[in-house]
Amino acid sequence: MKKIAEVGCMRGAVITCLVLAGVMVFSSVFAGGRKADTLRVLLIGNSFSKNASTYLPQLAENGGHVLVIGRAETGGCPLEKHWRFVQIHEQDPENPEGRAYWAKKPLKALLTEEKWDVVTMQQYSFFSSCLATYEPYARNLYDYVRKFQPEARILIHQTWAYRTDAPRFGLKEIDASGKQVKCTSDKEMWRLSRAAYRKVAEELGVGVIPVGDAFWAVCSDPKYGYRVDETFDRKTAKAPELPVQTHSLHKGYFWDKKTGKLKLDANHASPAGCYLGGLVWYGVLFGESPARLTFVPEGIPADFASYLRKTAQKTLKNNNKHKDLKHQKL
Repeated sequence: MKKIAEVGCMRGAVITCLVLAGVMVFSSVFAGGRKADTLRVLLIGNSFSKNASTYLPQLAENGGHVLVIGRAETGGCPLEKHWRFVQIHEQDPENPEGRAYWAKKPLKALLTEEKWDVVTMQQYSFFSSCLATYEPYARNLYDYVRKFQPEARILIHQTWAYRTDAPRFGLKEIDASGKQVKCTSDKEMWRLSRAAYRKVAEELGVGVIPVGDAFWAVCSDPKYGYRVDETFDRKTAKAPELPVQTHSLHKGYFWDKKTGKLKLDANHASPAGCYLGGLVWYGVLFGESPARLTFVPEGIPADFASYLRKTAQKTLKNNNKHKDLKHQKL
């Protein structure tokens, strides 16, 4: 890893970003040349880990930390597929299918070319509510990471449930006939995914990044939770008409610029959801209260941002019973 050139004495803080072999380097340099210790984090995930880490660099810089992010991510990727990539590469290092990540790199390269302080992994959101989909892949990936990064802190990222008006929710089980049985609500998806993530974390002896709990705390809040706009008729709507989506943590309805059609993304995070996810990640990674941070993404009202920071802090306090979080001073 090449060093980032220090920025001269300036008032406030400056953030520098370089992309080196798939690694994002965020360097906070403060007045007087003081530089915080560097935390190196590798994310084994998909679009949900990208969502949750969207504002993590700004939050780390705001808190006075230097953050390096490595990404082993591909869209809609479950644990089983991440492990399949590993197997393909181990059997044939030249097979492009095993080189699924940044710059056509295999997971092995990302684990051996850099020393990581933290490595995270997660389940594909649709599978997250079905415990049977986690094993043996979570254990296999854990052992593989441990093989090359024996000193790394491994964490499970608890992803969030889909929005209450989603056309479908997460997988509940596969019945005897092989038919998929899905959750019937966002609450059931959150409850089952929460239980599954914690079961796997307990078996592996690792901590949880409880973003899913923070999302549910907001979504179920009587004041700040998203409520469906019953006056909106998507069948008769014309661009650029949209329903009221105040406080939505999910992207929601939008007009597709390519097709000109109204679409609903009830799965991925909105800017507010990305912000909340980043706040929870910040608290777990740095062991500090996210409530003290001042960075707010553009477009998020001050009162809602304040509520999200407090919710992240409260969620982390409620999850301190998990052994990996006990060191935190929240």
